[in-house]
Amino acid sequence: MKTIQINGLDKPVTTLIQGSDYFKPSIYDKVCQVLDRYVALGGNTIDTAYVYCGGESEKAIGMWLKERNKREDIIVLTKGAHHDENGPRVNPEAIRHDLFKSLERLGTDYIDLYALHRDDPNVPVDVIIDELNEHIKAGRIKAIGGSNWTTERIQAANDYAAANGLVGFSFSSPNLSLAKANEPFWEGCVSTDSADLNWHQETQLPILSWSSQARGFFTGRFTPEDRSNEDLVRVFYSDANWERFRRAEKLAEEKGVTAIQIALAYVLNQSFPTSALIGAQSEKELVSCVEGSNIELSHEEVVWLETGEE
Repeated sequence: MKTIQINGLDKPVTTLIQGSDYFKPSIYDKVCQVLDRYVALGGNTIDTAYVYCGGESEKAIGMWLKERNKREDIIVLTKGAHHDENGPRVNPEAIRHDLFKSLERLGTDYIDLYALHRDDPNVPVDVIIDELNEHIKAGRIKAIGGSNWTTERIQAANDYAAANGLVGFSFSSPNLSLAKANEPFWEGCVSTDSADLNWHQETQLPILSWSSQARGFFTGRFTPEDRSNEDLVRVFYSDANWERFRRAEKLAEEKGVTAIQIALAYVLNQSFPTSALIGAQSEKELVSCVEGSNIELSHEEVVWLETGEE
């Protein structure tokens, strides 16, 4: 697999990151099947979070890391400080609590990539950066980032870090996909727009994109008339996105690939470093993602897919 470099890590991150939001010790055989095959195909980064399956995802990954003796080979991306039923919890106490619990579940003493799962604009960035830097100094975290943070807040955090000799965010994890979101998929989620793409091009800050393939929008299983998947309809059904789907189909036919592989290639051929979080659960899905990640698109093709402009 191709790789990108993220500041703070001593090894590169593969452009395909295996998702684990359904992992549990109760389906450990499937977890092993997915992760073993992902690693065999060259992958080295696993995405999880404090809230996934009530913590069961991190536990299952920890079991696999220990049993396979893979901790030093695998880059672990986990996330904390997600909101709860009482609202936002992006604060030093929540960060500390979630981080230590994630370390315990994963059976490790450090996290390679630690992201704040949500943001709370009411909390000053200096409070957040100061707390995260304490954990970097202690060796518990190698690199920090924001999941579902706006570029404005990331810039503010990094400006503060730079002015005070601290470590800033070295990656962002919003939704980036060829299909543009009509509204947030979940509360507090952030999807990239054209201004965000320009900012990432200028700063070259990597994006690790979730829902990079728009949750199956480009598989061909859906049509404008099929409104059975309420979330997909709510977030991705629009005239503009169906036009993008048709352009993806056309380019896929020209290149002898599939539309969903073109959608993945769109994410991985931006003008700044990108990786895609994938939810592959079978050999067929994983191989399709690997093939899609190797498709080269020109800048003109990327622009045409998104806007239709020649």
